[in-house]
Amino acid sequence: MDNKKPSFTEKEVNPLTSLDQWEDAVLERYPTPESIATSKSVDEYRNYDTPERDTVREFYRLNHTYQTYDFVQQKRADFLQFNKKEMPVWDAFNFLNELVDDSDPDTDLDQFQHLLQTSEAIRHDGHPDWMVLTGLMHDMGKVLCLFGEPQWAVVGDTFPVGAPYSDKVVYPEYFRNNPDYQNTVYQEGTGVYERGCGLRNVHMSWGHDEYVYQMMKDHLPESGLYMLRYHSFYAWHREGAYDYLLDDHDHEMLKWVKLFNPYDLYSKNPVPPDWNKLRSYYEDLVAKYLPANLKF
Repeated sequence: MDNKKPSFTEKEVNPLTSLDQWEDAVLERYPTPESIATSKSVDEYRNYDTPERDTVREFYRLNHTYQTYDFVQQKRADFLQFNKKEMPVWDAFNFLNELVDDSDPDTDLDQFQHLLQTSEAIRHDGHPDWMVLTGLMHDMGKVLCLFGEPQWAVVGDTFPVGAPYSDKVVYPEYFRNNPDYQNTVYQEGTGVYERGCGLRNVHMSWGHDEYVYQMMKDHLPESGLYMLRYHSFYAWHREGAYDYLLDDHDHEMLKWVKLFNPYDLYSKNPVPPDWNKLRSYYEDLVAKYLPANLKF
């Protein structure tokens, strides 16, 4: 019997010797949009000029009209108490089986299928399992519709309230219908915020991003939490708007939001994943990171 111990190189013993190296290893695996988009060309995604679905323009007309600064404060006070219901995350996913996002021009699949497409694309590229879970959870906050919330108060691109509207937000013309549009406190200078205050001090239009971030903030690393909280803030992470609100931490974390975005956007295709084949993996993943029941 050979009792000789195996010999390992220093790199094999300590493949990632620091957190910075670990982050670099993950971020090196930036996907190309073309490697994820399988159902249509990259240029066909986020087509708001001539959206294929009739619901899209009407959604943003309502969203931009009614998402005021005061409305956001009311919703935060109401829903961030998490006293509506307690249930397993799988019950929330069952509800998402019935929800199609009216704001999305790229898919008419129910939301759970979209979550699986996102998380499977992340898993396919070999990212850590916490990021796969982030993909699975990123739109779970749309369960807000279960509590009677209209879609314009739950889904769609997000934007700061209490700050001047940017023309980088989709359909900016609809902001003229918003009462805050006439409020000089909000629309002059930097609005109610200090320059460089940091996004954590900025109130975003109310919806599923903030809701799921607050729900998951004790269960995922900071990089995953930024993905959750700002994945719908396209005017920032895609168009570069609202830079005057950012602090150094936001600039540092932007790379994680940018890493996540292609998986969220370009994984959408008409073919749903095979849940029967994936179920065991995702049940184990959820059990690893999350409690049996979540408060909603």
